[in-house]
Amino acid sequence: MELCPLIKNILLLDSEGKRVAVKYYSDDWPTNSAKEAFEKTVFTKTQKTSARNEAEITMFDDYVVVYKFVLDLHFFVTGGENENEIILASVLQGFFDAVGFILRGTVDKREVLENLDLIFLCLDEIVDGGIVLETDANVIAGKVASHSMDDGAPLSEQTITQALATARERLARSLLT
Repeated sequence: MELCPLIKNILLLDSEGKRVAVKYYSDDWPTNSAKEAFEKTVFTKTQKTSARNEAEITMFDDYVVVYKFVLDLHFFVTGGENENEIILASVLQGFFDAVGFILRGTVDKREVLENLDLIFLCLDEIVDGGIVLETDANVIAGKVASHSMDDGAPLSEQTITQALATARERLARSLLT
């Protein structure tokens, strides 16, 4: 029996089962095609459930999978068959809530793709090498926000800076086309 809980993977898939952000912490799926097959199986098995308000738990292929859906995104956390479901659920809830904080409540595929770097930072703050580091969404979002700030600017100014950078980039693109 293992001393600390281990996460096998964290998956963030869209409403069609395609990858948005995934992180594997185990060699249980050695190839990319094995990983994609697992993702497709998980998505197919869970897509007809109603995991919108509360996390759901399922078990298949000797893995415990805890999952939750919001709009066009499907969040999954996978552990071994002997993992504690409560710990997996707290990792899922921490990730889900931290993404909500980081994206200011607008949790949809478009917003996640526009802030993919922050989503991966969030994953890195939650789990390292399969070992759970943090499940408190406030702490996770705070660490991610501190990584993404320019010269120690407050978070409120950071969002304005990001908005101006995005507007500048779009204007430059429109002038070049």
